Amino acid sequence: MAYTEIDDPSAFFQTKIYAGDNASNLVLTFDGNSDLQPDFLWQKQRGGATDHNLVNSVIGATFGKSSNTDESEQDNGTTYIKSFQSDGFTIGNSDKVNASSSTNVAWAWKAGTSFTNDASSTSIGATDSAGSFNNTAGFSIVSYTGAGGTSTTIKHGLSTAPRMMIIGNRSADSVDWAVYHEDIGNTHRLYLNLTDVKTDAIGTFRDTSPTTAIFTVGDHASVNTSGATYIAYCFAEKKGYSKFGSYIANANVDGAFVYTGFKPAFLLIKNTSQATDWIMYDNKREGYEPQNKEFRANTSAAERNAEDNNVQFCANGFKLRNAGTKSNADAGNTLIYMAFAEQPFVTSTGVPGTAR
Repeated sequence: MAYTEIDDPSAFFQTKIYAGDNASNLVLTFDGNSDLQPDFLWQKQRGGATDHNLVNSVIGATFGKSSNTDESEQDNGTTYIKSFQSDGFTIGNSDKVNASSSTNVAWAWKAGTSFTNDASSTSIGATDSAGSFNNTAGFSIVSYTGAGGTSTTIKHGLSTAPRMMIIGNRSADSVDWAVYHEDIGNTHRLYLNLTDVKTDAIGTFRDTSPTTAIFTVGDHASVNTSGATYIAYCFAEKKGYSKFGSYIANANVDGAFVYTGFKPAFLLIKNTSQATDWIMYDNKREGYEPQNKEFRANTSAAERNAEDNNVQFCANGFKLRNAGTKSNADAGNTLIYMAFAEQPFVTSTGVPGTAR
């Protein structure tokens, strides 16, 4: 088997750091080796207590939903994210995305191929869906309307089964984001906007894992209320580019080393055994090595120095460097993660990656 099919991860994922100027039309261009027209953009102001802003090309760049709230999707007009460009995006003058002299970060993923599925005609799933997918990168964005009832099945657009899914109710307030992760199993769920531990809940994923064609949802409001609209971000694992796994905390300054097969560019961690925050790291913000600055996906809080949560990015994975309660909590706790590559450990032609 090849070491990787993706020698340049920047074709499918990039992080952009930018300074706000309060202009009504600020065009931002990515810095990676490849051009990237984003299909999923996750933006956050670094220095201020502002909501995370998640937008996508399937619904439209101006429609945003926050990872840290249980609120419905909002039409932000042209003051937030205005549009996606062939190698970047354009923002308006809202203080949440473009305050004067502010520093900001945006994480971007590429899907790119549109699909629609009439379930009654194709016999793929029971509920119609539409979206954008990229089988090379193992990523799809799926829009669907809840069918109600005990459960339903939905086409995700990928050719391999997702290992992680993040699903948001677009049309209703007071509904949490549902998260599926293979390493907590199909009987359990997490909530992206909360600190909750994993919960055994048949109503979310109906104790059924995604297949190579569909995913299953139960009757919970976070995934399947009749007439409600939903967005699902689906991630399949790709060698040398993405990894969705778990590790056991040891509460020690010499923490676990987690092998990913690549040098990470982005890392999201959640303790499933304790009520703690979702911690986000990347390779672009200063302080990333060895003392990463962190965001918390479930709060509006500003970026903070992670003195008690050091994570070191290595050429082939990441290393926990202390006993912090977020990333290396009480010994025996299980933490899940989602990681994307800066570069593979070994390219498709056998060239090894390097550490910093």
